[in-house]
Amino acid sequence: MGMLRWAWTQLTSMRTALFLLLMLAVAAVPGSLFPQRPANPSIVTQYIKDNPDYGKILDSLQLYDVYSSAWFSAIYILLFISLIGCVVPRAIAHYKAMRSQPPRTPARLSRLPEYGTLVIPAKAGIPASEAIEDAAALLKKRGYRVDVRDRDGARPSVGAERGFLREVGNLVFHTSLIGVLVSVAIGGLFGYSGQRILVEGDTFVNTLVGYDQFTPGTNFQSSQLQPYSVQLDKFQITFDRESEGKVGQPIDFKADVTTKESPDAPAKKDVLKVNDPLTLGGTSMYLTGNGYAPVVTIRDGAGNVAMQGPVVAKLQGDNYYSSAVIKVPDAKPEQLAFAGFFLPTAFVTDEGVSFSGDPELFNPQLTLNSYYGDLGLDDGAPQNVFELDVKKLTPLNARNLDAGGITLAPGASYTLPDGKGSISFDGVKRYVGVDIHHNPGQLYALIFALLAVAGLVTSLYVNRRRVWVRTGTHDDGRTMVEYGLLARGEDHRLAGEAAAIRRLLAGAWDLEDQGSQSAPSGSADNDRADTSNPGTGTGADTEQDSADHPAADFIQSTAGSSESKKDQ
Repeated sequence: MGMLRWAWTQLTSMRTALFLLLMLAVAAVPGSLFPQRPANPSIVTQYIKDNPDYGKILDSLQLYDVYSSAWFSAIYILLFISLIGCVVPRAIAHYKAMRSQPPRTPARLSRLPEYGTLVIPAKAGIPASEAIEDAAALLKKRGYRVDVRDRDGARPSVGAERGFLREVGNLVFHTSLIGVLVSVAIGGLFGYSGQRILVEGDTFVNTLVGYDQFTPGTNFQSSQLQPYSVQLDKFQITFDRESEGKVGQPIDFKADVTTKESPDAPAKKDVLKVNDPLTLGGTSMYLTGNGYAPVVTIRDGAGNVAMQGPVVAKLQGDNYYSSAVIKVPDAKPEQLAFAGFFLPTAFVTDEGVSFSGDPELFNPQLTLNSYYGDLGLDDGAPQNVFELDVKKLTPLNARNLDAGGITLAPGASYTLPDGKGSISFDGVKRYVGVDIHHNPGQLYALIFALLAVAGLVTSLYVNRRRVWVRTGTHDDGRTMVEYGLLARGEDHRLAGEAAAIRRLLAGAWDLEDQGSQSAPSGSADNDRADTSNPGTGTGADTEQDSADHPAADFIQSTAGSSESKKDQ
């Protein structure tokens, strides 16, 4: 039991919590160094094949599944437990401190970091009991929690304390960290994300088969998908035509869409823009990319339409220079493939090199090489739609062949050699790339993060302070007042607070005209308030009396002294 108690104490210490937080940050680094299986399993498989020496070793260490690995989860859970173990006992202790009375009045107020005295003349008619009530009222008005002691005694005092918000802010900060951890965990368990390319006229339905790429959370269930739909009606880009040196740069993107919250819901027109996502079915849809999709019709050797529709061209260079890959597995008798590039505004150099001179469709051109053979799609192995492996294919058209390459303008067609078929360029559409995210813990993570910042700022700028005031009546009728201040921790504004309290007390008793003298010797203490041997003479007698029983007020700062440090 003793060992368990010691282990629990170590785990719930703030030092351990900070160490675990650092470990969590370090443990997340492999997730950015190695491909992650939840994001793209095929890349992980290829990485292991390309690195047979250590690929499987990394897999056994779960470095391809970092954020769901046993060691990452262990650090995460330990940090969660450590923070709870830190916060709960501190919250209970702070609650008890808030309900308890301020600490008792020290016997020697002169040992406190900030100390001073005031003298109320006898003619003011303010006894010690009334003076202590006035002091308590002023401190309470200033935000202190006060407790008057020995009100009817010879030396009444008041203890005051404030700054409990400092510890409250500290607790809010650490509690919010727990909330952030929980929110992130919820997002990782039940959230999902995906990508989809939409060509003008296409409709995306929020089902698993509707995504081009899908990354589920650890506990994702397909029933979480809300059956909404989004149709891309038209995509518009505004290009800069006025700024010198920036002509042709895109300055605005706008996607006109038609959305339906459910199959039976009415259609609604909406606009999707950059940094202005759509919110549907608990998901957020972001506009992340765009480009051109040439529309082609491909017929096989028998004259049948083997493929017809838009082909997404992948951006590769300036002015929307794009690569195009077309795979036609349904062509007979041989499968066909095309690879080349699409130019929105085609220009040709003197050397015969084609390039795009403008991003607008002023002179669109589709330039392709053609191939036939086995595309390797029948065995079920996944392939990248934007890449074509020509190692097992036979070329039909290319610049280095007698047949030459294929260059098409909108409306043109080309007949392939050897009776393999034909291809026609029917027109051009635009496409957009969208990211779809569902994170049920995102809003809560934001709220807790803001609370953490607010709690941290509060704990940094609110100071925990204690003030004590003691009064006593001199034999000649004067009321002697002394006060002292103490801060919990470092407080560079404590001297200013002492000066402010002094001004308030002096103002309440009309003592503005009293001057301040330097502090007396270090042997001075609160016994001045009940001395019974006042001086009545002049000259030397008065000087001696002032030294033993000061009649004027003074301010003393003992910050940094050994006695002050001991008391703190």
